[in-house]
Amino acid sequence: MKTIETKNIKVTLLRSFAGRNESQRKTLVSLGLSKIGSSRVLPNVNPILGQVNKVIQFIRVEPAE
Repeated sequence: MKTIETKNIKVTLLRSFAGRNESQRKTLVSLGLSKIGSSRVLPNVNPILGQVNKVIQFIRVEPAE
């Protein structure tokens, strides 16, 4: 994952997490992503980046203003 230097990041769910393991599903729900195409602006801090890194195959991460 590239380093993003902004204060916030925007994460968007691109793929369904149906059939994935329980840990990945709970991580996506904790990020606030429940439907394909849904997005959230989250703070760019290490705990959030750890969650993002765990489910990076399902989401797109962009810098947010």
